[in-house]
Amino acid sequence: MREVADPLLNLVRRGKEPVVVQTVRSTLAAVVAYVIALLLSSEPAPLTAPLTALLVVQVTLYTTLTTGIRRVNSVVAGVVIAIGFSALVGLTWWSLGLVILASLVIGRFVRAGEFVPEVAISAMLVLGVTRVAATAWDRVLETVIGAVVGLLFNVLFVPPVWVQPASEAIEDLAGRMRRLLLSLAEEVRGHTSVEEAAARLHEARRLDHDIVQVDAALRQAEDSLRLNPRVKEGLLYRVVLRTGLDTLEISAVVLRTVCRTLTDLAKKRTQEPLFDEETAAALQELLTHMARAVESFAELITTQVSANADEAEEQLAQELAESRDSREIVAHLLLDGVREHPRQWQLHGALLAEIDRILDELDVDQRFKRLSEELDRQTREQREKYPLVDKLRGRWSIGRWRDRSAAR
Repeated sequence: MREVADPLLNLVRRGKEPVVVQTVRSTLAAVVAYVIALLLSSEPAPLTAPLTALLVVQVTLYTTLTTGIRRVNSVVAGVVIAIGFSALVGLTWWSLGLVILASLVIGRFVRAGEFVPEVAISAMLVLGVTRVAATAWDRVLETVIGAVVGLLFNVLFVPPVWVQPASEAIEDLAGRMRRLLLSLAEEVRGHTSVEEAAARLHEARRLDHDIVQVDAALRQAEDSLRLNPRVKEGLLYRVVLRTGLDTLEISAVVLRTVCRTLTDLAKKRTQEPLFDEETAAALQELLTHMARAVESFAELITTQVSANADEAEEQLAQELAESRDSREIVAHLLLDGVREHPRQWQLHGALLAEIDRILDELDVDQRFKRLSEELDRQTREQREKYPLVDKLRGRWSIGRWRDRSAAR
């Protein structure tokens, strides 16, 4: 009985995931568009309507609105071109070439975006039938039906918010960075071969690929927050996640440089440890605190509960303070070592500078300053881009303030 219950529980849990929700919504929208097109279109199988609905019902409301408009533009433009050519010439190899050329050029002017090829496709499909005019306007009708159904679906059944997948991707990236820092903490103790140091360097370079994937997930989350009635502070969420990822990206680049420095040091000291025992112990403690700081930073930018955010901020501040204390100890020990044995002193200085850069990027005050600047910039750009919306929002806020004052 338990074996049967477990798959059912997993199915119920996955039913709330954004991917599952999006799949169900797209299927229902396509079916509804096809049923409506059967009633309104003269075509026996109006498949353009469900196809359009399927393409228009994107993962977010913002992309649905923009995609629907561009797709309707592309189809209407293609139909108009086909009607014009059919009235002048028939379907030949040279007229087909002219139709495709004209469609691709006009598609740029009507701002069809990624649907520029759809202009040529619509024109060719309409041009290839015998009843050009009837088929043309049936295709337009089906496209409009599919687009309207897709838009209404996302208005009535709001698309899922993709913040959680983006947060998980950021946490996974921070976890990889944390594990790499802990590996470096173990590496600085005792003798480290060039192969081992190079392996850590390759691991750090793979973080670039991880950042690209996280950026794609974050872009999807940012679009899901735009124009979404479920979210009250969409701009704040977007800025918090975006600035947080920027910080992790810079830290990952510097971390790769740290691995490069340790690899160069390993090449110079093939027959001896990278550092003496006391310096290695202090550096290990420093890297361990930095690993915990990266983990706390990820928790801070991905948590949506104020209590958890305060706890993560306190933990981050504590780990950064301990990291800086350990950094001072490491700096003095490295300086003493350079005075006795000045070999590769420039690598020691580079290592300290790279550690300082990561600590500065993760700093709580620096984070607050960067977040405030980005919020101000985003707000200013929205006001400049949508002055009417900003004016209406300001009047609505004043009206709410007057109502509250009258109630008091």
